[in-house]
Amino acid sequence: MRIAVAGGTGTVGHHIVEQATRAGHEVVVLSRSNGVDLVAGDGVRAAIEGADAVIDVASIQTLSARASREFFGAVTENLLAAARGADVHHVALSIVGAAQAPHGYYAGKFLQEQRVAASAGHWSILRATQFHEFAVQVLAQAKVLGAHLVPRMRSQPVAAAEAAAALLQIVESGAHGDAPDLAGPREERMADLARRYLRQIGSKARVFEVRLPGGLGTAMANGGLLPGPDARLGSQTFSDWLDQYGGSGRTDE
Repeated sequence: MRIAVAGGTGTVGHHIVEQATRAGHEVVVLSRSNGVDLVAGDGVRAAIEGADAVIDVASIQTLSARASREFFGAVTENLLAAARGADVHHVALSIVGAAQAPHGYYAGKFLQEQRVAASAGHWSILRATQFHEFAVQVLAQAKVLGAHLVPRMRSQPVAAAEAAAALLQIVESGAHGDAPDLAGPREERMADLARRYLRQIGSKARVFEVRLPGGLGTAMANGGLLPGPDARLGSQTFSDWLDQYGGSGRTDE
C-alpha cells in the first residue's frame, strides 16, 4: 500500500513513517524538504499521485485561533483537492474536545474536522487526547523570572506511537468515518506532568498552575478535553514515557 504522510517528520508523523515502513508499505513524506508546501499547495498533487491513503498529522504551534484556522484550513483543502477524483482514503488526526471547545489552537482542528467530514471522498477522523510531549511544549510557552507558567488542565495523555498505530490500523482496515476517540490510560494534571518532567531532567525550576481565560481555558480546567466513556485507551502512561525517553522526548511538530 502506498501511504502519503503529511507532517511525517513530526511528533506523530515519524512514528507513522517508521511503523508503516516496517509493515512493508511504501511511504511518501509530504514535507518542504521533499518539495511539498502543504500550506501553499505546491507539489501536493504530484506527491500523492498513486497513493492509496493520505494520513494528515501536520501541525502548527500557535495559540491564535486565526493562525490555526488559516493553517489547518489551507492544508486540509490542499490535500482534499489534490486527491479529488481519485480513490484515496483521507485520514485526519484531530483532538478530543475540539468541537466542544473551538477556541485558540482548537479552532483550526475543528475547522479541519468540518472540512474533512464535508468532503465527498473516502475519509476517516481519529480524535486523540494530548500526547505526553505536550507537557514539554507547554513548559516552553511561558516563563517568568525562571518559573514556568502551565495552564490549569485536566488531561489524559496518550503515547504518540499509539496514536500512530491507531491511524495506520484505520488505513489498513479500510474503516471510514469517525473512529472511536483515543486517550491515555489515566487522567493527569498538566502542571504535575510538567513538574515530573523537570525533575527527570534535573531542573529545579518552579511550576505555577494558571487558569487560562476564555472558552479554551474553561474547557482545559473543567475536564472538557477529557475522553468519553467509549474512548479507546492506550497503555503507555506518562511515567512510562519518561522512563523511555527521559529528557530527549521528541517535541517537534
